[in-house]
Amino acid sequence: MQFTSEQRLDDGVLEREFTLGEIPGILWTPGSASAPAPLILVGHPGGLQMMYPRLVARARHAAAEGYAAATIELPGSGDRPRSAAAEQARADLRRALEAGEPVDDEIVDRLVLPLVDKAVPEWRAALDALLALPEIGGPVGYSGGVIAIGTRLAVVEPRISAALLFAGSFVPRTMFEEARQVTIPLQVLLQWDDEGNDRQLALDLFDAFGSKEKTLHANMGGHTGVPPFEGDAGNRFFARHLK
Repeated sequence: MQFTSEQRLDDGVLEREFTLGEIPGILWTPGSASAPAPLILVGHPGGLQMMYPRLVARARHAAAEGYAAATIELPGSGDRPRSAAAEQARADLRRALEAGEPVDDEIVDRLVLPLVDKAVPEWRAALDALLALPEIGGPVGYSGGVIAIGTRLAVVEPRISAALLFAGSFVPRTMFEEARQVTIPLQVLLQWDDEGNDRQLALDLFDAFGSKEKTLHANMGGHTGVPPFEGDAGNRFFARHLK
């Protein structure tokens, strides 16, 4: 991990951009931390610079409660090399949604499964590097992002103690078996009128999760209409499991 820039935000949060090999990322740490901070991995659907305003808002909200937060760019997003197969799958998905047609499982598999296979090892490598920093002490939570990535991470990464998942992206049905293997505490956020999401699939996935503690927060509105109070609800969720 190499830090490439840093700035102190107006609330005292230290923001540092870094690279991990070819992968860009951002780390935010609380300004007043007197001990190594718990860490929240901040997921997103790709396009780190485009997503920055929402990511920094989430990170600052977490930092106010004493958490460090970090994110990395997804494979094939931002300035990272594109995959022709992924671009074709994304175009097929967009075409089906615009036509009001059901999204074929084969399209979802082509788009999501390779992304999960590439992204999860990168998140784990980033976690290795982040936990080696003296200012980061764990435990670790995962928040947001592509829900299929969060599901896989919750299964394979024992250092993640709790996950706040956003049900705003398609999930291959083959991953439902992985969902049944998830045992960590979960909070799942669902926008009821999300125009780009299969609501019933999201509800079926929530039902499949094997966690004894799992909570579904469903709010009216579209994909970007998440109520501001859900940020506070997320902090309360992590306070129960990361402190």
